[in-house]
Amino acid sequence: MRRRLTVAILLLVAATLLVTTFSSYFFVRRAAISTSQQELSGEALAISRAFTSEVGVTRASFRRELRVIAHAGAFSGIGVIRLYPDGTIQGIIPSGLNRDQLRVPVLQAGQQVSGHTHSLLVYSAVPTPVVTVTTYTPVLIITRQTHDPANGLRYFGLVSAIGLAIAALVAAGLARRFTRPLVAAVSATRRIADGDLDARVPVTEHEIPEFAQLAESINTMGGNLVRARNQERQFLLSVSHELRTPLTSIRGYAEAVIDGTIDDPTAAAVVIASESRRLERLVQDLLDLARLDAHRFSFDLQPVDAVEVVVRMVEGFQHRAADLDLELLVAPGTTSPVWVVADADRLGQIVANLIENAASFARHRIVVGAGVIAPRSSVSAGSPDPTTGLVPGPAGSASSPPVPAIWVVDDGPGIPADELTLVFDRHFSSDRVEGRRKGAGLGLAIVAELAAAMGARVEAQSPVATGTSMGVGSGSGTGTGVVVWLHPAGPGSASLGPNGAPSGDSLA
Repeated sequence: MRRRLTVAILLLVAATLLVTTFSSYFFVRRAAISTSQQELSGEALAISRAFTSEVGVTRASFRRELRVIAHAGAFSGIGVIRLYPDGTIQGIIPSGLNRDQLRVPVLQAGQQVSGHTHSLLVYSAVPTPVVTVTTYTPVLIITRQTHDPANGLRYFGLVSAIGLAIAALVAAGLARRFTRPLVAAVSATRRIADGDLDARVPVTEHEIPEFAQLAESINTMGGNLVRARNQERQFLLSVSHELRTPLTSIRGYAEAVIDGTIDDPTAAAVVIASESRRLERLVQDLLDLARLDAHRFSFDLQPVDAVEVVVRMVEGFQHRAADLDLELLVAPGTTSPVWVVADADRLGQIVANLIENAASFARHRIVVGAGVIAPRSSVSAGSPDPTTGLVPGPAGSASSPPVPAIWVVDDGPGIPADELTLVFDRHFSSDRVEGRRKGAGLGLAIVAELAAAMGARVEAQSPVATGTSMGVGSGSGTGTGVVVWLHPAGPGSASLGPNGAPSGDSLA
């Protein structure tokens, strides 16, 4: 590539020099002819007037003076011809000229004729009447050879050669500078393609901005691939652990039942069923993510009562919460219907995943609620909401009007601030938060993608003021809250008809 770029630059310079040389030759030649022609015309006119105004001129004196002028003027040729009234010309026309070039009708009209030949011979013919001559009109003809500027082309050639040499050095330098980052980028991308994800493109201090942006983009891509590879490894480890644990239990209890070494087959069957459900949930999570990626999830968006979904899901998880010695509560105030635009089944799946996630970290209680609340502006903005335990923004302000939402709050250890934005990434699991079990990091990712597919958004808060909503004191400074902000059904945040149904068919 470097060689091709150098050759291309040299060809461009050579073409430019060639065009410049021939253009210069043309204009210099034209200027030389024009200048010589103007000078010769003036000289011829002056000599003609001198003869015309001279008194008592004779043929001998005329010829004598003409020879003197010829030597003094450095003309190529000078002479006089006789022009008769009928257009006949007698006399010797200077070498290099012919009758047609003299334009006899113009001379008969008493006007001067000037021009040049292809051999750059400049000429001027001037009618020169003399008192003593009446039968014809003497015509003075002067010629001068103009030097051809082609003789200077060798100097142009020398200058062009020097220019090409300089251009070759500059082209080589430019080609090296242009191709060096590209070669480095090709090398780095090739190494990345071969599996070396740690390959990077070096960026110098004075790099061309476009090349620097290319290098930074490749380096960013490499970093993202490294993170993706690490997440994939972590995911495979998590999934293999998630699969191995229940499979080990199922296989162990099944073999014990077959061998007859267990005293309570019913209890073994309960464990096998529980572990099977755990495997089923994991496989279903993987299938859900695959279907979301392929855009094969169908959504039936219509007005849904978020409170009814919350109550139904809380009732369905009461048995599992009791097994984990957790209290699963519906938040105070979650009574009046809150109509939102959503898919009822997918919204239930979101709530179920949030409860499952909270159950892994909660110490004593999980609170699930639905209502119309103001989005928070920051964790430290305002006082905790006495119903949700969350920290809202300025209620009723123009910048953050109340919005229908579903939230799930636990009294667990909380999430570090620098990981709040990562909890919805696939396969993410924090090493700094202790829970009952380490999952595959899919539950909250599914929540985020299902919510986005329905036009909603999710947000995590930690810590939350858990005391007001869970009765564990005046605020523990820990805990985690996940809020799903939804679209209201119909105009307003909760516009209801006389029978509790949404008023109007519009979906906001």
